[in-house]
Amino acid sequence: MARPDIEIPSSPVPPYPVQITRTEIVPGFGRGSSDLGFPTANVDIKSSNELQKLESGVYFGYVKLFKSDKADLNVDKKVDRVDGKSSVILNYGRYLNKDVDLDVLPMVMSLGWNPYYGNKEKTCEIYVIHKFETSFYGADLSAVVCGYLRPELDYEGLEALKKDIELDVTIGLDNLAKPGYLKCKALLE
Repeated sequence: MARPDIEIPSSPVPPYPVQITRTEIVPGFGRGSSDLGFPTANVDIKSSNELQKLESGVYFGYVKLFKSDKADLNVDKKVDRVDGKSSVILNYGRYLNKDVDLDVLPMVMSLGWNPYYGNKEKTCEIYVIHKFETSFYGADLSAVVCGYLRPELDYEGLEALKKDIELDVTIGLDNLAKPGYLKCKALLE
């Protein structure tokens, strides 16, 4: 299926912006970083009524990370990924740099079944457009979904998927630079 040409308005149009209140970042499949080069912060769709109401697709907006209250315990916890094939360490965001990592940051978000991978469950994978020095599984995030980029698509190969994600990031950033979308940033400050 070819990527549809979707016209994005110059500012959010209802139902946007959609606010996702503070929710925990959970381990996903690990494909965002290992296969695609776009590490994602995954959240449980069931933890957010707002996410449950959105149709599947790719979105753009802003995200803000928070160190979890558990970060103060100074205890890391090893947990399995969704598929059980590997594990990650929950550090609850303890190592996030407060000077740069905890700012309001741009994001693109995939919500759905990821046809290329054939997921059995709907997932929410948020690519935070920022270079992090450490993982932050178990930290919390809040987000503002500003608009819709495109529906989920199936791909002939991994390179086509990567190329489309790169385009999602470019289109998302271009739109977030518009005054109408920049205003959404204040919803997380």
